[in-house]
Amino acid sequence: MAQKMMDLSCTEFASALAAKASVPGGGGAAAYAGALGVALGSMAGNFTVGKKAYAQVEDQVRDLLAEGEGIRERLLGLVEADAAAFEPLSRAYGIPKDDPTRAEVLEAATKEALQAPLQMMREICDAIAMLEKMEQVGSKMLVSDIGCGASLCAAALEMASLNVFINTKSLADRDYAVQVEAECDTLLETYLPRARDVAKRVGASIRG
Repeated sequence: MAQKMMDLSCTEFASALAAKASVPGGGGAAAYAGALGVALGSMAGNFTVGKKAYAQVEDQVRDLLAEGEGIRERLLGLVEADAAAFEPLSRAYGIPKDDPTRAEVLEAATKEALQAPLQMMREICDAIAMLEKMEQVGSKMLVSDIGCGASLCAAALEMASLNVFINTKSLADRDYAVQVEAECDTLLETYLPRARDVAKRVGASIRG
């Protein structure tokens, strides 16, 4: 059995990204970046729980911690899902061009390959919403980490979208492609500004 991506050390994962190999690639990196972004929000929450000054919001912080844990786990799972979806796509591209089944197999594999990065986008948007809430209730001593998390999630969202668009570009089913791209555009237009606003507010509060 091949080693899972998330069983690699940080050094090994970075080396695998740099290697002459198709996976992990941009999709896996996007999911991992999103997981790190939401993890920073969780760190802020964990430093907030138990503090007398934040007793009134402790239940809310605990709810956000549970939410963040779920998002982080799903994003890490999507690192694996993205890698797994590439293999059938690679095989489909290897089918001889004169094979009458090639177009159908390639279309199906391409649709499957875009599912992981599309789901990453949805999860990362939830992470951004979580970070917005943690900014309001988390310890002010950890506000820079929340800003860093928002910046990571903004980058991760854009990264994941590129991995969707590279697949929709080649689809013969243009109605489906347009539908998927419309969802991606809505997520980008809605959540990128929100993530960047968190980082800007944090920067302004730190610098006075």
